[in-house]
Amino acid sequence: MAGSRYSFTAEVWEHSGGSWHFVSLPEEIADDIEEKYAHRAGGWGSVRVDVTIGASQWSTSLFPDKSQATYILPVKKSVRTAEDLVAGAPAKVELVVAI
Repeated sequence: MAGSRYSFTAEVWEHSGGSWHFVSLPEEIADDIEEKYAHRAGGWGSVRVDVTIGASQWSTSLFPDKSQATYILPVKKSVRTAEDLVAGAPAKVELVVAI
């Protein structure tokens, strides 16, 4: 069973630690996800999602980022390599909340 579907384009950014890369969700999408799914959140407030960027598809979790007041989506190295994404590059993201 799938939850809500969202599409957006956002910039890939690199965590200050260097090896982790993320995309921040637009505020209106994050607010909608929080309203609909926060009660189902797992550890650290995580929300399970199925993600597509280009031809790459995978399952992961969104994590709340209080400093940005949104959720962040980790983008693993294999996806960044396959889709030619680096910090600062725009990523067209499609995600479905896994319920």
